Amino acid sequence: MKQIAIFGATGSIGSSTLDIIARHPERFRASVLSANRQVDALVALCQRFEPDLAIIADPALEGELAAKLKAAGLRCEAAAGPSALDQAAAGPLCDTVVAAIVGAAGLGSTIAAARAGKRLLLANKESIVISGELLLQALNEGGGELLPVDSEHNAIFQCLPGGRPPLARSGVRRLILTASGGPFRGRKRDELTTITPDQACKHPKWSMGRKISVDSATLMNKGLEVIEAHHLFGASADQIDVVVHPESLIHSMVDYVDGSVLAQLGNPDMRTAIGYALAWPERIDTAVPTLDLPAIGKLHFEEPDLETFRCLALAFQALRAGGDATTILNAANEVAVEAFLNGQLAFNAIPDLVERVLAELPQQSVVDIPSLMDRDRAAREAALRVLASTC
Repeated sequence: MKQIAIFGATGSIGSSTLDIIARHPERFRASVLSANRQVDALVALCQRFEPDLAIIADPALEGELAAKLKAAGLRCEAAAGPSALDQAAAGPLCDTVVAAIVGAAGLGSTIAAARAGKRLLLANKESIVISGELLLQALNEGGGELLPVDSEHNAIFQCLPGGRPPLARSGVRRLILTASGGPFRGRKRDELTTITPDQACKHPKWSMGRKISVDSATLMNKGLEVIEAHHLFGASADQIDVVVHPESLIHSMVDYVDGSVLAQLGNPDMRTAIGYALAWPERIDTAVPTLDLPAIGKLHFEEPDLETFRCLALAFQALRAGGDATTILNAANEVAVEAFLNGQLAFNAIPDLVERVLAELPQQSVVDIPSLMDRDRAAREAALRVLASTC
């Protein structure tokens, strides 16, 4: 039986993972659960799944978590803070880690799991966007395995022979990431000047957290996925294309030199990708409905509008710049999205802020994780200065 640590258990990825675990109690057990600040939601999950350890990210809430676990009569330890996440990721309570903490906050535990040789189910794309080859190096040193949980990268993984072989030896010409286009597909930049957070978070196909929903609305999420695909599959920026596919039924494609294009299709439900990663190389029932192609009738494709949705263009720019430019991109974007959600920044100003930070902090060579974290902090400070100057 696999012992699963779910970091970000109260989010959408965590909920879908727990749904699959509940359907296959003979195969999987949730041994470690974490949440950011949602103590009551975390305790409720502990009552249902009875993990060995519950972790709250905010150290100030550890006492409350411990007290509520005890009051519920649970034999579950409580811990808090980034160090607790890192220790749990590397420790003996789990053999599999679902990395679903949003943003740069998930980097430490992701690296710790990789170094410890765990099976790493990567749903935190920011970790690989920030650390790139350093994460893959940690994975190789630890001897574990990485399985992508993002639906797009999971689809590519399924369409490649052996999952993640060198593309040059696999006859691959291009990786084609599909994008729904988000809630504002078809609109022009001047039509997005008064967009509210609630409008941006209303994704037409997927149910996601607010940060990733905004990223999907700006197409920055697709840009981060382009960077992730570069690191996961060794594809250059010129080998990665993005195609808008509003039905969200083809999750990505692989174009081969012989003219074949392999696509992975399925209903827009994250349980497909999560179940595949949990059970790989086997397949298990995830309760996702069968795709009814006659009922769908038609599939549509179009080029992304890079003038209106400039975040995708900025992501390609950062990838081509190399070094730590993608770290700078991600940090600036996190500050910009938080400011937008808090009503401090207009929707259209998100790419403007990111672009200014990229210009202020030209790329540097990647040396190690501590230096990357220094650059991440510098980018956030620069983004806050830009934000202050625009308010």
